[in-house]
Amino acid sequence: MSESQHHHAHVVVHPVVDTTPPFRRVDILGAQVGKAHSLRDVAEFCRRAGLEDLDLEADGSVQWIGGGPHTWEAG
Repeated sequence: MSESQHHHAHVVVHPVVDTTPPFRRVDILGAQVGKAHSLRDVAEFCRRAGLEDLDLEADGSVQWIGGGPHTWEAG
């Protein structure tokens, strides 16, 4: 696995995919769990994975690639 593909966070939210509607791919514990269209979707994926107490906006809790928790449209 290359360094660019190796993530240390339990939850990784990838950059916005510019489709209609735009989404961000979400990985939890190294497995792709779905496409999020909002922060609420990320929270639901975490809840399903047993991480419901995770603060999605706290530094270091989630690895946000290509924009933080309020970025849901391609720039």
